[in-house]
Amino acid sequence: MSDGNFDFALAIGGEAGQGIATPGDTLARIVVRRGLNLSTYNAYQSIIRGGHIFLTVRVSDREVRSHGDKLDMLLALNQDTMNRHLRLLGSGAAALYNSDTISPGDYTDGVQLCPLPVNDLTGSQRSGLNQNTVALGAMMHLLGLDFGLLEASITQQFSRKGEDVVNENVRVALAGYTHAQENFTPFPMPMPEGGEPLGVWSGNEALAMGGAAAGVKFYAAYPMSPSTGVLHWMAQNARNLGIMVRQVEDEIGVANMVVGAAHTGARAMCATSGGGFALMTEAIGAAAMMEIPCVFINVQRAGPSTGVPTKTEQGDLWQALGASQGDFERFVVSPKDALDAYNTVPELFNLADRLQCPGIILSDLLISEGRYSISPKEINFHPEIDRGELITEGTSNGEPYMRYRDTASGVSPRAVPGTEGHVHTVATDEHDEDSMLLSDEFTNPHRRRASVEKRARKFEAAASLIAPPEIEGPANAQVTLVGWGSTAGVIQEAIEQLADRGITANQLAVKWLIPLHTDEITAALTSANKFIIVENNYSGQFARYMRSETGLSAYGHIRKYDGEPFAPHHIADGVADLLGREGGVFVPYQEVIV
Repeated sequence: MSDGNFDFALAIGGEAGQGIATPGDTLARIVVRRGLNLSTYNAYQSIIRGGHIFLTVRVSDREVRSHGDKLDMLLALNQDTMNRHLRLLGSGAAALYNSDTISPGDYTDGVQLCPLPVNDLTGSQRSGLNQNTVALGAMMHLLGLDFGLLEASITQQFSRKGEDVVNENVRVALAGYTHAQENFTPFPMPMPEGGEPLGVWSGNEALAMGGAAAGVKFYAAYPMSPSTGVLHWMAQNARNLGIMVRQVEDEIGVANMVVGAAHTGARAMCATSGGGFALMTEAIGAAAMMEIPCVFINVQRAGPSTGVPTKTEQGDLWQALGASQGDFERFVVSPKDALDAYNTVPELFNLADRLQCPGIILSDLLISEGRYSISPKEINFHPEIDRGELITEGTSNGEPYMRYRDTASGVSPRAVPGTEGHVHTVATDEHDEDSMLLSDEFTNPHRRRASVEKRARKFEAAASLIAPPEIEGPANAQVTLVGWGSTAGVIQEAIEQLADRGITANQLAVKWLIPLHTDEITAALTSANKFIIVENNYSGQFARYMRSETGLSAYGHIRKYDGEPFAPHHIADGVADLLGREGGVFVPYQEVIV
């Protein structure tokens, strides 16, 4: 068992089509089977061949909350990667590369260069095909790992392709391992054993699994990066789980099919990104008017318009707050990590069912496309299911069914279509209690007012149904860092760095955006010495929203909008800078260029 001091980051760089994911996935399997924690971030471009990809894999025997600040090992699969990133390595790091095709440039003293003559080692001229596997073997030696671990992983990975393919890949990997033994110095701290073996999942897979656990029976999508992973998981597992999955012609069709499926009583869900979400907004308003519960996921990416499809951002908050026209009730929630994303989906479905309204999840590329270790023990595979006031059996008492009965709570019992004795109209027009359309045969300002107030009344106690945010960290800190969604983990690591600099900080991580716990947030921040808001957008969308709801203005702001996520030192540097100049806005410099 490790003593809690191992924290190692490696990066694999190359162009699209060079198989960067293969060594990354192989290492991930080895890591989690040893019970170590894992976080990966893949910076890539929106092309199938060429360009530049940079995969960061961080491994630790402690909880990993971000992809971190440092690089201990670089595997360069082409010259471009070497030219871009060798400068990022500090003393004690190592750089592996195919010496048949790549030459190192200037580098920091103390960096170990590990050239791999791939053609000579493998006895072939397929240098480009073999370099990944050769490098994996060399990595195993540098990390102090037994070759048998890699052999088992390769055997599992290539078993479907036959024994000859397995044997060839094992031979090539062993050549790299042996060469490293003879020529390279391993890292002083070998990769330790952790606790029990862990699993690995992406944020998109967590969202999809959360939907399955919540009882989703209909999922529709139009493929849109970075949300497509949810569709992939659903399609792969639909038959076994009894879920109907449809890839639809566009996001307008997706959203309307989801609302229609939800109307029948099925739990229905879809996922997209900002551009697709823009097309879904009229259907979201329709769900609100018809009081049909369903869930829409927006995996945010850099916008507007096509923007930068493969880069992350928190730029769609106001889009979600104002999705569709008119006043209506909705839940908006932004999970803090992959496990939180999984748990959020069934919770949101329960809330949407209880209050008969749409729910919106704001994820982002960082969470959704990152891959993380997870203990199966942490996953609640059987969450509580609450369908609210759902009528599924007919009655024969002769009383007319009032689908939109004006109740004290604002929630009206909802009958599944076709239920005996519960005939009603469902349309996007305003309606009376008995579902008669107010804008069709007649209008009535008093009934219109009553219907608007009835729907609003459902949300009067909505905040009490969900957990408010709480301060994490020392009570009397010099500064409180406020973030929402995916910034929670990297802020926590920044707080640890600030402590090393002699600055005490704590965090208020906001997850639920509608309803917003204004009283609790106000109480927490009015008692803070200073507070700084951290978010991945240019305009300070959450800062403006929070100010509009609470009247509170931040001491300072740390904002990043270059497409890449925060690293811990970006936030720590920002806090130090803002404290030294009485607030303002700090925009960190992105060192890794992809």
